[in-house]
Amino acid sequence: MRGEELGRRRRMGRQLKGTAVLITGASAGIGKAAALAFAKEGSRLLLAARRRDRLEEVAAAVRALGGEAVVAETDVADRRQVQSAVDMAVAAFGRLDILVNNAGIGYFGLLEDTPIEAVEALWAVNVMGTIYATQAVIPLMRKQGGGHIINIASVVGLTGNPGQANYVSAKAGMIGFTKSLAMEVGSRGITVNSVAPGFIDTDMTRQLPEDRKQHLLGQIPLGRLGTPAEVAAVVVFLASREAGYITGETININGGIYMA
Repeated sequence: MRGEELGRRRRMGRQLKGTAVLITGASAGIGKAAALAFAKEGSRLLLAARRRDRLEEVAAAVRALGGEAVVAETDVADRRQVQSAVDMAVAAFGRLDILVNNAGIGYFGLLEDTPIEAVEALWAVNVMGTIYATQAVIPLMRKQGGGHIINIASVVGLTGNPGQANYVSAKAGMIGFTKSLAMEVGSRGITVNSVAPGFIDTDMTRQLPEDRKQHLLGQIPLGRLGTPAEVAAVVVFLASREAGYITGETININGGIYMA
């Protein structure tokens, strides 16, 4: 590791040590990578997702790094379960400094062929889950004098994508939500940003047909899928003091497939 990068990581580690972080969708993919990245910086973690068995695996990995983790089996489409997870974080850590809205589901298919129940379920998780968690943490962050909210959007929320109209509209909504909320809470010392990953090697992208995946790879200037750890590194940066003057922004991590 180069000297300047080592110095940067040491500074960030001091900043984030002891901070309390709630990550939704923490059982796999980007959520899991974010949990491990924050653990390395000394944060304390409330890990929320629907699969307790997978959450326990992530918590064990966090503890192996010397970190502290509490798990909350949570369906973010249920407002009461989300509030319970937030309450659990406060009970465990006494505060909540960082919220990562990562929970999300996808659905592939033309809109005319998509059952309306699938659209409603996707919006309940991707959009309402984000709103529930954010509404629950803002009063806490306001009383504390600040905090960081980071929403995991998607490149397709910026570009559109055939066969994903419902998913794209939800992610585009998250980007607009980020901008508006940043205006509302900036005076309270709360930053709100979103990260728009491109095609990342996760369970969701592995569902793509192989011919579709190869077509996508041909469009990415870097010629490969991204990794969850690459996204997690940006999430951690947005929670640091070094990113203290960044709010209302969407950071693209997409290998060059979309350049704003």
